[in-house]
Amino acid sequence: MDGEQLGFDTLLQDAAADNAARAFNRETAHLPGTWEAALAYHRQQIADHPAAMLANDFDAALAIREEAHLLAQKLNGGNPGILASDDAPGCKLDKDCAAPHGDIPQWGQSGVFILDTAGVTAQVTMGGMFAIGATAMPYLGFSVRAVDDTIPFLSSTGYRSFLGCTVPPEQGMTPDGFVARVLEAYVSDDLCGKLMTVNRD
Repeated sequence: MDGEQLGFDTLLQDAAADNAARAFNRETAHLPGTWEAALAYHRQQIADHPAAMLANDFDAALAIREEAHLLAQKLNGGNPGILASDDAPGCKLDKDCAAPHGDIPQWGQSGVFILDTAGVTAQVTMGGMFAIGATAMPYLGFSVRAVDDTIPFLSSTGYRSFLGCTVPPEQGMTPDGFVARVLEAYVSDDLCGKLMTVNRD
């Protein structure tokens, strides 16, 4: 390829990048660009999101989550690496808006709490709007860890992750109610009602 062709290809790439940047700026023009304003905006998103989930309006819930990702991307200068490190905008928004440790989070808010269900006591770590698959799946993922490894649990490791899980929609279902439904089904169907001894080695 000669220099003239390389120069032309570079012009095309630059034009495409400029067009993409302009499109992103138009799409996010309504979103704040400073940290304090963005944090307040995300807190409002978390306040708005549960109503959509409790009403089973998953399209509205996913739209709020997608806007949250756009907000983080705007804070990241338009770059997509919003979860690249603990200091990345998505991670910071998630952490600063998380539920207090031990409290059951709202839908769209990350949090850690204890749940007794299906014959187990589990520490639940619930994902928020920036969790894996949050913009693609109606229900947010979570993981569970055994509180007492001397008592049978869902797995021999004392840990189990649940991503992409779904249950029949039920109006008014809270995050802890959803987790309970998933765990009950897992113990009944996948484990045939038999919990496992946790390997303590």
